[in-house]
Amino acid sequence: MSAPRIFFYVQHLLGIGHIARASRIANALVRNGFDVTVVTGGLPVPGFPGDGIKTVALPPVVASNVGFSGLADKNGVDADAVFLERRRDLLLAAFEEAKPDVVIIEAFPFGRRQMRFEILPLLDAIEKASPRPKLLSSVRDILQENRKPGRDSETVDLVRNHFDTVLVHGDPAFVRLEDTFPLTSEIASKIRYTGIVAADQAPEPTERFDIIASAGGGAVGSDLLRAVNAAAADLPKELRWLLISGPNLPEADFVALSQQATDNVTLVRFRKDFPSLLRGARVSISQAGYNTVGDLLQTDCRAILIPFVAGGETEQTVRAERLQMLGLADVLPESGLTAKMVAEAVETALAHPRKVSVPLDLDGANTTAQIIRAMTG
Repeated sequence: MSAPRIFFYVQHLLGIGHIARASRIANALVRNGFDVTVVTGGLPVPGFPGDGIKTVALPPVVASNVGFSGLADKNGVDADAVFLERRRDLLLAAFEEAKPDVVIIEAFPFGRRQMRFEILPLLDAIEKASPRPKLLSSVRDILQENRKPGRDSETVDLVRNHFDTVLVHGDPAFVRLEDTFPLTSEIASKIRYTGIVAADQAPEPTERFDIIASAGGGAVGSDLLRAVNAAAADLPKELRWLLISGPNLPEADFVALSQQATDNVTLVRFRKDFPSLLRGARVSISQAGYNTVGDLLQTDCRAILIPFVAGGETEQTVRAERLQMLGLADVLPESGLTAKMVAEAVETALAHPRKVSVPLDLDGANTTAQIIRAMTG
């Protein structure tokens, strides 16, 4: 019997969180005997989706602003109708060629409304296919709040009319979908919690740093990195610092950070062994993105979280505050962040190592594979 075929659509627009989480799930699916094709729509990210996974790379689009209200091509030029129509056609052609048993769409319809120009035609193609593949939404545990009037109802209608299952990648003991999506009760029968999609347990690090600061994809992390870089200069020089800027930090900002860094600071754009490095670190400073937090929860590293709030974003604040309530993180504000604030938080963290165990389910990738296996026989 041939392996069930999975067609996994993922679009990252600003950071790399969506492609990182989808890649962890895709790798778990491959390990569990599925034939996986991941369709990516954002800028290439080193190491993702990963070895052994078929990949279809659509002409990339990015968010043209931090509010995610527009799309641009890889050169920052607004994506016009011709460009978007070509993407749509390439996506539909990839679907026809893959002939999947299961289609997974990451974020939509709870997010990624900007991609309706190609996702809605894909939904139509799925409904017309014979046999019709199962259709799943893959969504993180905390959604963006303050959505426009009518948007939640539209999401419910799309789930009811098209999706077989909504995979919520979280532990309901930590946060439930209804905490950030008020109409959850109307689609409750389709929801399956998977646990948090954390990376596999990382090996012991080959290199050790006292403090690791990371800015995710880097597109919106320059203020965090500047404050951390300055804080390192004010703290004892025997501390070893690693600053991971992310691949999308503008080159001018990267160069400026490099020029200002002291001898005990190492600045890089990307470290594939990031989860492993966290195991050897004493303190982590980062935003409160889903994947970074998942990595942190598998270590004893003390976490200082600076949630991303630009453009009205609320997701990271909810996550950070809940972790703080559990004693698993300290939180600093993004607005008005200073080197002094960072330095004081680091001194406190170094003086009080984390002793709280993590009571959360972090095996979401493998559980996702098990759920899909049960659906496909």
